[in-house]
Amino acid sequence: MKASQSKVILYSFYRSSSAWRVRNVLNYKGIKYEYAAIDLLKGDQDNPEYEKLNPLKRAPVLIIDGQILIESLPIMEYLDETRPEKRIYPVDPVLRQQVRTICEIINSGIQPMQNTTFMDKIEKWFKQDPTPFVVHLNHEGFKILEKMLSKTAGRYCFGDEITAADCVLVPQVYGSAKRFGFGLTEYPIMEKIMNNLLEVQAFKDALPAAQPDYPGDQKLKQ
Repeated sequence: MKASQSKVILYSFYRSSSAWRVRNVLNYKGIKYEYAAIDLLKGDQDNPEYEKLNPLKRAPVLIIDGQILIESLPIMEYLDETRPEKRIYPVDPVLRQQVRTICEIINSGIQPMQNTTFMDKIEKWFKQDPTPFVVHLNHEGFKILEKMLSKTAGRYCFGDEITAADCVLVPQVYGSAKRFGFGLTEYPIMEKIMNNLLEVQAFKDALPAAQPDYPGDQKLKQ
Protein backbone atom coordinates (compact mmCIF):
# COMPACT_ATOMS: atom_id res chain seq x y z
CA MET A 1 0.00 0.00 0.00
CA LYS A 2 1.10 3.55 -0.69
CA ALA A 3 1.51 5.91 2.20
CA SER A 4 1.43 9.69 2.32
CA GLN A 5 4.84 11.32 2.03
CA SER A 6 3.85 14.29 4.17
CA LYS A 7 1.27 13.16 6.72
CA VAL A 8 2.25 11.31 9.90
CA ILE A 9 -0.51 8.96 11.10
CA LEU A 10 -0.44 6.78 14.20
CA TYR A 11 -2.93 3.94 14.36
CA SER A 12 -3.35 3.50 18.09
CA PHE A 13 -5.56 2.11 20.83
CA TYR A 14 -5.60 4.16 24.01
CA ARG A 15 -4.84 1.15 26.24
CA SER A 16 -2.25 -0.56 24.04
CA SER A 17 1.11 -0.34 25.82
CA SER A 18 2.91 -0.85 22.50
CA ALA A 19 1.13 2.11 20.90
CA TRP A 20 1.66 4.08 24.10
CA ARG A 21 5.43 3.63 23.77
CA VAL A 22 5.35 5.20 20.32
CA ARG A 23 3.15 8.06 21.54
CA ASN A 24 5.78 8.79 24.20
CA VAL A 25 8.52 9.00 21.58
CA LEU A 26 6.52 11.06 19.08
CA ASN A 27 5.54 13.52 21.81
CA TYR A 28 9.02 13.72 23.30
CA LYS A 29 10.58 14.41 19.92
CA GLY A 30 7.88 16.93 19.05
CA ILE A 31 6.67 15.02 15.99
CA LYS A 32 3.13 16.09 15.11
CA TYR A 33 0.84 13.27 14.06
CA GLU A 34 -2.74 12.39 13.29
CA TYR A 35 -4.33 9.91 15.70
CA ALA A 36 -6.29 7.06 14.07
CA ALA A 37 -8.11 4.98 16.67
CA ILE A 38 -8.16 1.19 16.36
CA ASP A 39 -10.46 -0.44 18.92
CA LEU A 40 -8.74 -3.73 19.67
CA LEU A 41 -11.57 -4.84 21.98
CA LYS A 42 -14.19 -4.43 19.24
CA GLY A 43 -12.01 -6.14 16.63
CA ASP A 44 -11.14 -3.19 14.38
CA GLN A 45 -7.80 -4.89 13.76
CA ASP A 46 -9.59 -7.65 11.84
CA ASN A 47 -10.75 -5.21 9.17
CA PRO A 48 -9.15 -6.29 5.85
CA GLU A 49 -8.04 -2.73 5.16
CA TYR A 50 -6.19 -2.57 8.47
CA GLU A 51 -4.69 -6.00 7.87
CA LYS A 52 -3.14 -4.58 4.71
CA LEU A 53 -1.33 -2.06 6.90
CA ASN A 54 -0.34 -4.59 9.55
CA PRO A 55 -0.59 -8.33 8.77
CA LEU A 56 -0.09 -8.99 12.51
CA LYS A 57 -3.36 -7.14 13.17
CA ARG A 58 -1.96 -5.26 16.16
CA ALA A 59 -1.35 -1.69 17.22
CA PRO A 60 0.56 0.43 16.54
CA VAL A 61 1.03 1.24 12.90
CA LEU A 62 2.95 4.42 12.11
CA ILE A 63 2.80 6.00 8.67
CA ILE A 64 5.72 8.38 8.25
CA ASP A 65 8.10 9.40 5.46
CA GLY A 66 5.91 7.52 3.01
CA GLN A 67 6.56 4.28 4.91
CA ILE A 68 4.24 1.95 6.83
CA LEU A 69 5.99 0.91 10.05
CA ILE A 70 4.88 -1.76 12.53
CA GLU A 71 6.09 -3.08 15.91
CA SER A 72 6.88 -0.52 18.59
CA LEU A 73 10.59 -1.07 19.24
CA PRO A 74 11.65 -0.97 15.57
CA ILE A 75 9.45 2.12 15.15
CA MET A 76 11.20 3.79 18.08
CA GLU A 77 14.62 3.00 16.62
CA TYR A 78 13.56 4.33 13.20
CA LEU A 79 12.39 7.59 14.75
CA ASP A 80 15.68 7.99 16.60
CA GLU A 81 17.77 7.21 13.51
CA THR A 82 15.85 9.58 11.24
CA ARG A 83 15.23 12.30 13.82
CA PRO A 84 18.23 12.22 16.18
CA GLU A 85 17.28 15.42 17.98
CA LYS A 86 16.41 14.57 21.60
CA ARG A 87 18.03 11.18 21.15
CA ILE A 88 16.48 8.25 23.08
CA TYR A 89 19.18 5.67 22.25
CA PRO A 90 22.60 6.73 23.63
CA VAL A 91 25.54 7.15 21.27
CA ASP A 92 27.78 5.03 23.50
CA PRO A 93 27.32 1.41 22.33
CA VAL A 94 27.54 -0.12 25.81
CA LEU A 95 24.96 2.26 27.25
CA ARG A 96 22.79 1.81 24.17
CA GLN A 97 22.87 -1.96 24.67
CA GLN A 98 21.83 -1.51 28.30
CA VAL A 99 18.89 0.67 27.28
CA ARG A 100 17.82 -1.91 24.71
CA THR A 101 18.07 -4.64 27.36
CA ILE A 102 15.58 -2.89 29.65
CA CYS A 103 13.27 -2.39 26.68
CA GLU A 104 13.48 -6.03 25.70
CA ILE A 105 12.89 -7.38 29.21
CA ILE A 106 9.60 -5.47 29.23
CA ASN A 107 8.76 -6.11 25.59
CA SER A 108 9.27 -9.88 25.57
CA GLY A 109 9.41 -10.89 29.22
CA ILE A 110 6.52 -9.00 30.84
CA GLN A 111 4.13 -7.29 28.45
CA PRO A 112 3.06 -10.28 26.29
CA MET A 113 1.87 -12.16 29.38
CA GLN A 114 -0.92 -9.67 30.02
CA ASN A 115 -2.28 -9.22 26.52
CA THR A 116 -6.03 -9.69 26.28
CA THR A 117 -5.56 -12.56 23.81
CA PHE A 118 -3.21 -14.37 26.20
CA MET A 119 -5.48 -13.86 29.19
CA ASP A 120 -8.53 -15.04 27.24
CA LYS A 121 -6.73 -18.22 26.24
CA ILE A 122 -5.70 -18.97 29.84
CA GLU A 123 -9.30 -18.56 30.95
CA LYS A 124 -10.65 -20.67 28.07
CA TRP A 125 -8.10 -23.48 28.22
CA PHE A 126 -7.70 -23.83 31.97
CA LYS A 127 -11.07 -22.48 33.17
CA GLN A 128 -9.32 -20.19 35.63
CA ASP A 129 -9.12 -16.47 36.25
CA PRO A 130 -5.77 -15.48 34.67
CA THR A 131 -5.36 -12.36 36.82
CA PRO A 132 -3.36 -13.92 39.71
CA PHE A 133 -1.01 -15.55 37.21
CA VAL A 134 -0.51 -12.29 35.32
CA VAL A 135 0.06 -10.31 38.52
CA HIS A 136 2.67 -12.87 39.62
CA LEU A 137 4.51 -12.52 36.30
CA ASN A 138 4.42 -8.73 36.56
CA HIS A 139 5.97 -8.84 40.01
CA GLU A 140 8.67 -11.27 38.88
CA GLY A 141 9.55 -8.95 36.01
CA PHE A 142 9.46 -5.85 38.19
CA LYS A 143 11.87 -7.43 40.68
CA ILE A 144 14.38 -7.91 37.86
CA LEU A 145 13.89 -4.37 36.58
CA GLU A 146 14.32 -2.90 40.06
CA LYS A 147 17.68 -4.68 40.47
CA MET A 148 18.93 -3.54 37.08
CA LEU A 149 17.75 0.04 37.48
CA SER A 150 19.47 0.26 40.87
CA LYS A 151 22.74 0.37 38.91
CA THR A 152 21.73 2.95 36.29
CA ALA A 153 18.93 5.20 37.55
CA GLY A 154 19.05 8.91 38.19
CA ARG A 155 15.91 10.91 37.69
CA TYR A 156 15.09 8.45 34.94
CA CYS A 157 16.10 4.90 33.99
CA PHE A 158 19.58 5.97 32.88
CA GLY A 159 20.79 8.99 34.75
CA ASP A 160 19.00 12.26 34.12
CA GLU A 161 18.42 11.86 30.38
CA ILE A 162 15.23 10.34 28.98
CA THR A 163 15.86 7.20 26.93
CA ALA A 164 13.86 4.54 25.12
CA ALA A 165 13.80 2.59 28.39
CA ASP A 166 11.66 5.31 29.96
CA CYS A 167 9.32 5.33 26.98
CA VAL A 168 8.75 1.59 27.43
CA LEU A 169 8.72 1.55 31.24
CA VAL A 170 5.87 4.01 31.75
CA PRO A 171 3.19 2.08 29.83
CA GLN A 172 4.14 -1.18 31.51
CA VAL A 173 4.22 0.08 35.09
CA TYR A 174 1.32 2.53 34.82
CA GLY A 175 -0.81 0.04 32.91
CA SER A 176 -0.09 -2.81 35.30
CA ALA A 177 -0.93 -0.72 38.33
CA LYS A 178 -4.19 0.53 36.80
CA ARG A 179 -5.35 -2.82 35.42
CA PHE A 180 -4.26 -5.11 38.23
CA GLY A 181 -4.28 -2.77 41.17
CA PHE A 182 -0.89 -3.19 42.77
CA GLY A 183 1.33 -0.40 44.02
CA LEU A 184 5.04 0.24 43.74
CA THR A 185 6.03 0.24 47.40
CA GLU A 186 8.21 -2.81 46.73
CA TYR A 187 9.92 -0.98 43.89
CA PRO A 188 11.03 2.45 45.16
CA ILE A 189 13.43 3.09 42.27
CA MET A 190 10.75 2.50 39.66
CA GLU A 191 8.29 4.54 41.70
CA LYS A 192 10.71 7.49 41.74
CA ILE A 193 11.35 7.20 37.99
CA MET A 194 7.63 7.02 37.27
CA ASN A 195 6.89 10.09 39.38
CA ASN A 196 9.59 12.04 37.56
CA LEU A 197 8.48 10.93 34.09
CA LEU A 198 4.85 11.75 34.75
CA GLU A 199 5.92 15.35 35.34
CA VAL A 200 7.16 15.52 31.72
CA GLN A 201 4.47 16.99 29.46
CA ALA A 202 5.24 14.64 26.58
CA PHE A 203 4.54 11.66 28.81
CA LYS A 204 1.41 13.25 30.29
CA ASP A 205 0.07 13.78 26.79
CA ALA A 206 0.62 10.11 25.94
CA LEU A 207 -1.43 8.77 28.86
CA PRO A 208 -4.54 6.75 27.93
CA ALA A 209 -6.91 9.31 29.43
CA ALA A 210 -5.46 11.99 27.12
CA GLN A 211 -6.28 10.03 23.94
CA PRO A 212 -9.32 10.80 21.77
CA ASP A 213 -10.57 7.20 21.94
CA TYR A 214 -10.45 6.99 25.73
CA PRO A 215 -13.95 5.98 26.86
CA GLY A 216 -16.04 8.85 28.16
CA ASP A 217 -17.49 6.85 31.03
CA GLN A 218 -13.99 6.03 32.25
CA LYS A 219 -12.99 9.69 32.02
CA LEU A 220 -15.75 10.49 34.49
CA LYS A 221 -14.18 8.10 36.98
CA GLN A 222 -10.77 9.78 36.92
